[in-house]
Amino acid sequence: MPSFIEEELLEAQGYRLIAGVDEVGRGALAGPVVAAAVILPRDLASPWLVEVKDSKQLTPDRRELFFHHIHQVAVAIGIGATPHHLVDKRGIVEATRLAMKQAIEQLSPPAESLLIDYMRLPEVRLPQKGITNGDSLSLSIACASIIAKVARDRLMVGFDRIYPGYGLARHKGYGTSEHFACLSRLGPCPIHRQSFSPVKDIILYGRLSGE
Repeated sequence: MPSFIEEELLEAQGYRLIAGVDEVGRGALAGPVVAAAVILPRDLASPWLVEVKDSKQLTPDRRELFFHHIHQVAVAIGIGATPHHLVDKRGIVEATRLAMKQAIEQLSPPAESLLIDYMRLPEVRLPQKGITNGDSLSLSIACASIIAKVARDRLMVGFDRIYPGYGLARHKGYGTSEHFACLSRLGPCPIHRQSFSPVKDIILYGRLSGE
């Protein structure tokens, strides 16, 4: 289960405002990459913390509940998003870093150091540690994953109203069988990532790969 061990190691070095950073949407076929940065108070002992996990391991209802709790207790929360067209233009790795940088810049008070799920951000001049499976190890990163996931899911529900027929509110732009069927029938909509297969295959060949 995620804990404050990584945060305590940084605190022992003199850092107090430690932000966990995570993203969602890297593997989606449509919509933005969304990142969140969360600074938790160091004396936090809320009973719901023992149930916090990587957002992918939680039900939508639990994510919404924890989203509310985190907003109540956090010292600071920042959210950043890189839209689909910049994912296509700059690539998914740079798009992810852009979203994370935006999220960090939104923090008030600003972070003194960072714990980041998997990645490092050389363009951000703060002490930082990239942690493999960080959302399963650090409570700050796990909370950031929940904030990012709920924020992106809400965006995708909104896009579903703008671009009906693709099921975006259900699969949130990921490559489900329903999404593939809708793509095959309707073709891409304006928020699909044109550099991602199978969207690219439809644009180039008028069909999904393997058909």
